[in-house]
Amino acid sequence: MDVPATPPCTRLPRLGEPAPDFAAETTHGNLHLSDFAGTWLVLFSHPADFTPVCTTEFMAFAAIHERLRALNCELLGLSIDSVFAHIAWVRNIEEKTGARITFPVIADLDRAVATAYGMVMPGESATEASRCVFVIDGKGVLRAMVYYPLTTGRNTEEIVRLVTALQTADAHQVATPANWRPGDKVIAPPPRTAEDAAARVADASLECVDWYFCRKDL
Repeated sequence: MDVPATPPCTRLPRLGEPAPDFAAETTHGNLHLSDFAGTWLVLFSHPADFTPVCTTEFMAFAAIHERLRALNCELLGLSIDSVFAHIAWVRNIEEKTGARITFPVIADLDRAVATAYGMVMPGESATEASRCVFVIDGKGVLRAMVYYPLTTGRNTEEIVRLVTALQTADAHQVATPANWRPGDKVIAPPPRTAEDAAARVADASLECVDWYFCRKDL
């Protein structure tokens, strides 16, 4: 009995490491990851053009594009389709829904970018990219990854919140609690010594549950 060959193992990208470089044809011409240097980037994949869930996602991504740009963050889509299919679909979305797609979309027919980023999940589909989101900072470092199944459209408001939280943590050297939104208290870094722990709970500028868990206003 013949045993199917095991596909070669691809090392998935890791948080805190440089995002995989790429050169790709897009609906806005040829682009490299280095073209986004100094700018944050949300790279997201979708399974296929001219599909209903993906269409709702593109409408939703179009709605947040300017808000992301206000955060010095760009959007870049991808699927394993041709640039001609992308162009036709983008035009169709605008014609049928009025949503104007202002961000580029990678045509990844050879799956080079999808493979580098681990976007294809054979357990779901060997021919389509899953719904993946990668947040890359202005230094080209991968800061967040989120994977969704083919059946479930993404919450684009959460993507805006995620980018905002990452930038807030960087700017103020803090962490953000569950469900944090701008204007909420942030979490102060935990103390590193017993002396600092004692001082922490006596600090009137902090709201402490205990010495290791203190919130503060920015």
